[in-house]
Amino acid sequence: MTLRRPFALLLVSLWPLLFAAVQPASAQGKLPPEVEAALLRARVPLDAVAAVVHEVGSPRSLVAFNASTPMNPASVVKLLTTAAALDQLGPAWTWATPVWLQGRLQDGVFDGTLTIKGSGDPKLVMERAWLLLRRVQQLGVRDIRGDIVLDNSAFNVPDIAPGDFDGEAIRAYNVKSGALLFNYKASIYSFTPDAARGIAIVSSEPPLAGQQVDRSVPLSEGACGDWAGALKASFSPARVRFAGSYATACGEQSWVLADSHPASYNQRFVEGLWREMGGKLSGVVREGAAPVDVKPSFEHRSPPLIEVVREINKFSNNVMAQQLFLTLALMRQGVGVANPVATPEAAREAMKRWLAERLGELPADVVIDNGSGLSRETRLSANTLTKLLLTAWDSPWMPELMSSLPITGVDGTMRRSRSAVGRAHLKTGSLRDVAARAGYVLSTSGKRYALVVMVNHASATAARPAMDALVQWTMNLRESAKP
Repeated sequence: MTLRRPFALLLVSLWPLLFAAVQPASAQGKLPPEVEAALLRARVPLDAVAAVVHEVGSPRSLVAFNASTPMNPASVVKLLTTAAALDQLGPAWTWATPVWLQGRLQDGVFDGTLTIKGSGDPKLVMERAWLLLRRVQQLGVRDIRGDIVLDNSAFNVPDIAPGDFDGEAIRAYNVKSGALLFNYKASIYSFTPDAARGIAIVSSEPPLAGQQVDRSVPLSEGACGDWAGALKASFSPARVRFAGSYATACGEQSWVLADSHPASYNQRFVEGLWREMGGKLSGVVREGAAPVDVKPSFEHRSPPLIEVVREINKFSNNVMAQQLFLTLALMRQGVGVANPVATPEAAREAMKRWLAERLGELPADVVIDNGSGLSRETRLSANTLTKLLLTAWDSPWMPELMSSLPITGVDGTMRRSRSAVGRAHLKTGSLRDVAARAGYVLSTSGKRYALVVMVNHASATAARPAMDALVQWTMNLRESAKP
């Protein structure tokens, strides 16, 4: 498919007027006193902080502090990825996963090959994969006397170890992207204490072919503490063991983990789910190529893009963001391209082109890596993020983007915030040595402000009260307020 044309080319000609004042002036080159005081308490130097507060529709920023300094935005970069998707694809756009049944079907027995080709759908979780396979069964297939073929060729992603980023190979956020990504290549283990029997009952989802999971672990007394570590878990495609114990005081807990052998996860997942649904399989589940120039038997559609954008921003889902990032490169190739393939390089180039279209030029401070913020290389200035927020505000998809952002004190990654409760929609970002927020704040005077704040420092986590203070200060703004 082709991408939609720029929604308002007129904006490009207006940028010099709209953003002339985003550059720090003497009155703007300061932070509010309460913010500086909080940074002092956190022992974070001012040169490690960048911030902008800009009234929507106004030509000037009230705060523009280190605003042109390139900084790592962490997950705040998801604003770029989701805004680009809403603009180019539209809120109602969906991923299509085509399915082919090639062979002969008689009395529930299918002699042939079932092929599933991925296109980047980030929502092929267990329940939606069940619906896909249920559709196959509704076509009359119960016993497959051939193979199930999985085509993952639409994304060409470097083969990296899951723990390369931070050494946490089993953390679900480190799962590698894939055109056919079932259930985020992850499993959920749930633990329910049964005091009468002295055990915690273990349940797991999804069912993975060939894998046995210990169904109980002994209970122990004492505080909950590091309950996951106390389990002394070991993982392999054949067996999941819990050699330790589980504290009764922990109550019910769930543990979401990336699969220890992701290369074979899709095959084990599809076979396990198919058999659990009562299906039979004489062949194997394997990777392979989908038919060329043959119409699929049916297409499985994802939820609309706006639902995906909401999950990405509300809960800062890195895997979904990277799926969307690569999808934008795939869609850029347009109609008529046979078997298009997305690469990280193509996705970066597509994002830079879109950003240049929207801002009139590509700012020199922009370094884009993977679209999720799970990167040490990404760089953006507070100015660039502010321009993006103001561009989004004037767009047809502004309500969808804004509603996808966490609400302070209400939901998502801002649910525990006690500053400006219910009056700010802010995307959060957090890495080692990085903390950031960006979005919109509604002041008590009824004015809306774009707000960006980033901290790049070893004590960035300790600077969160300072970021809270800036949000609160913005909420309390009156006419012509200055730091």
